[in-house]
Amino acid sequence: MVHKLDTGIKIVRNVLRYTIGEGAIRELSKIVDPKRLNKGSQVVYIVDEFFKEKNNILNSLGFHDNDELMFISTELEPTTEYIDELYLSLLERLVSSPAAIVGIGGGVSLDVAKAISNLLTNGGKAEDYQGWDLVKKPGIFKVAIPTLSGTGAEATRTCVMTNKSSGLKLGMNSDFTVYDQILMDPNLTKSVPENQYFYTGMDAYIHCIESLNGGFRNAIGDAYSTQTINLCREVFTSKNMMSDINRSKLMVASYLGGCAIATSYVGVVHPFSAGLSVVLGIHHCLANCIVMRAMKEFYPKEFKEFWQMVKEQDIHIPKDVCKNLSNEQYDKLFESTIVHEKPLINALGENFKDLLTKDKVIDLFKEM
Repeated sequence: MVHKLDTGIKIVRNVLRYTIGEGAIRELSKIVDPKRLNKGSQVVYIVDEFFKEKNNILNSLGFHDNDELMFISTELEPTTEYIDELYLSLLERLVSSPAAIVGIGGGVSLDVAKAISNLLTNGGKAEDYQGWDLVKKPGIFKVAIPTLSGTGAEATRTCVMTNKSSGLKLGMNSDFTVYDQILMDPNLTKSVPENQYFYTGMDAYIHCIESLNGGFRNAIGDAYSTQTINLCREVFTSKNMMSDINRSKLMVASYLGGCAIATSYVGVVHPFSAGLSVVLGIHHCLANCIVMRAMKEFYPKEFKEFWQMVKEQDIHIPKDVCKNLSNEQYDKLFESTIVHEKPLINALGENFKDLLTKDKVIDLFKEM
């Protein structure tokens, strides 16, 4: 396949401001308080429920008495229905349009915050905006505080959700979805379990190997991707992947990986990962790692490197998750994968369906 230094993405919006360093979370009040027009102005905090009992974190946020605090379950990935429920619940409690929205957590919490920010100014339902550039108005001013590194949700122009009725896993891909500001505090990733730290970090690595192996690229996206992969290699080939310096490096890799994917496209891994998420309910980052069991044909060099890093860090990747499924489940896995045309064209060309026949796709899932 001929590589083209042209993704078709001509105008890219990055996060306007970011702060990185230990204790960065303490800067939040300085960012959101000027947005409060008067004493009645509310700020909405959308927080991973993991932090419900973490008073040291919550006390750093600078709540006002009338602010809204919403704890988000991350047991399952967000659906359009779940986003709608949260949005309507928030509307009932808000006194007026909020001054700001703050998302705190991993990719799920950050994506939920972006989606609700868009709905508060655009109205309607989450499913109305699944696609490219369907959001027409800027959302509420929003700040991201990532507590996991790798998804790039803090940097991307999308917020991914699954529409159960259509079987489509797709985000609100829009410049208006991009966060206005990020606070990157590596102290917040100290308590992440090692397996989860690896799964999430690998999302950044996989984003970028897909981008660099794709047919539609650009020089800026290539630069972001290359540096992201280099940082991931440093972290995941080291003796202590969760050292202070490595947690900082991975936080940077996550941000740069998000910037990379905002200027380019993913490839084969993410459509298959979406299939696992839609049909079997497997979280995105873990699903990516499971998919890598079947990617030797498409990414041979990276396949070998990935499994070397798994071995180096003694990480558990589930296997046989697609063994002995029903014909109906295999059908749904195929449909939920093949629907992602843009990344598959990027990876395999316009005739990707000639290669990814139904039997071929099912056979690949059986390798997982």
